[in-house]
Amino acid sequence: MNFKPVYIVDGARTPFLKARNAPGPFSAADLATAAGRPLLARQPFAPEDLDEVILGCASPSADEVNIGRVAALRLGCGNKVPGWTVMRNCASGMQALDSAIANIHAGRSHLVLAGGVDALSRAPLLYSDAMVRWFAAMSTAKTAGQKLGLFLKLRPAVLLAPVIGIVKGLTDPVVNLMMGQTAENLAWKFGISREDMDAYSVTSHQRVTVGQDSGHYGEIVPLVGRDGTVYARDDGVRRDSSMAGLAKLRPFFDRKYGKVTPGNSSQITDGAAWMVLASEEAVQRWKLQPIARISDSQWAGLDPAQMGLGPVHAATPILQRHGLGVNDLDAWEINEAFAAQVIGCVRAWEDEAYCREQLGLDGALGTLDSARLNVDGGAIALGHPVGASGARIVLHLAHVLRRTGGRRGIASICIGGGQGGAMLVEKV
Repeated sequence: MNFKPVYIVDGARTPFLKARNAPGPFSAADLATAAGRPLLARQPFAPEDLDEVILGCASPSADEVNIGRVAALRLGCGNKVPGWTVMRNCASGMQALDSAIANIHAGRSHLVLAGGVDALSRAPLLYSDAMVRWFAAMSTAKTAGQKLGLFLKLRPAVLLAPVIGIVKGLTDPVVNLMMGQTAENLAWKFGISREDMDAYSVTSHQRVTVGQDSGHYGEIVPLVGRDGTVYARDDGVRRDSSMAGLAKLRPFFDRKYGKVTPGNSSQITDGAAWMVLASEEAVQRWKLQPIARISDSQWAGLDPAQMGLGPVHAATPILQRHGLGVNDLDAWEINEAFAAQVIGCVRAWEDEAYCREQLGLDGALGTLDSARLNVDGGAIALGHPVGASGARIVLHLAHVLRRTGGRRGIASICIGGGQGGAMLVEKV
C-alpha cells in the first residue's frame, strides 16, 4: 500500500465540558468556531487560502445540519471555500481527517481544516410517533367537534412522555443494544471484572489530573461564555476518583447482572477539535512547520454487538503493513468509550484464539504495555463528545510524541454499529 504522508500542521480543541442534565452553554457551531479561530489566527495563511473545511458531527442541531459549512463561514473562510459535514458515529472526527487525506492524495486539496464537534448536552427531547400523529390530526381537524374529540383522546402521561434523543442515538438499531450493553458483552467474553473496570477508570482520572497539572494539554484553547465565565480545562475529571467511590455506583445497562456503570464509562460531553492538514506542496509553499504526519489509516467492520473491539480490527492491519508489534509503537491512544471496551481490546490481542479466528493471525499479537496506552488519560475522565473524539485522539497523540520524543503511535477508536478506525501518526 502506497500511503503518501499528510502533515498535521497544527491543531486546537476546546475544553470538553460535561453535560449536566441541561443544555450546555455552547452550541456545536459555537464550539467549532471557538476552537478554530485561534488556530487559524496563528497560521501564515489566511482562512480564505484553505481548499476546504471538513467537520465530523454525529448530532448536529436542526439549524446546523451542514455544520461544516456553518463553521467555515463563521471562521472567515469566505464564500468560496467549501465546507461539509461527515458522520461515522464515534469516529466522525477521524472520518473528517481521512476525507481530507483522500482529497489531498487525489490532488483536489492541499490545505484542509478538518476536525469534529458535538454538543451532546443539547441532544433533543422528541415527541413519540403517537404524539406527532395527534398533532397531525389536530392540524387537519375542521370542526370544533373533531377538535374536542381529539382533546378527549389526549393522554398526556403517555403521549407527552419525551423520547430522549441521545438514548436513541446510542442504541444500535440492528442488534437493538445500547452501546453500554455491547461493553457488557465484552466483559463477559473476556472475563473482565467490575474491579478491573473501576481500576482502569481510576487510572484514567489520575492520568488526566497529572496531565493537567503538568501542562500536557497545550492543544486546548479556553472558552468564554456569554456571561463571561471562562472554561479553561476539561471539567469532567474527578481528582478524588477512587475504587471505593466507584464501587458505590450501580450498573446502568444491565441492572441485575451487569458491571458497566456511569463511573467506568465515558462521559456525555460537549467539545470540538480541529487540525490543519497539508500536502508536501502546501508545507513548502507556506513554509509550514508540521508537528506530525499521518502515515496510514484503516477502517474495519465487525459484529455490532461487539463494536468495542473495533480498534483491534482497524489497528492490526496497520501493524501488519508496517511490520510492527503492539509495543513497537511509542504511544497508543484508544478512545475510552468504556473501561471494559479498552481492556477488551488489550485482551483480544493477548488471546490466541481470537487473533487466529477473527484477525487471521498465526497467534496472539502480544500484551500491550499499559505505560504506552492513553498516557494522559482518556474519555472516561475527559468525556466523549462523539463527533470530536476521533480528531482529539489523533491530535493528542501528535502532542504526546512531540513531548516524549517518541517516533510513532496509533490512534484508534471503536464505532457504534460495529466498526473501528485507526491512524498511524509519526513525529516529523
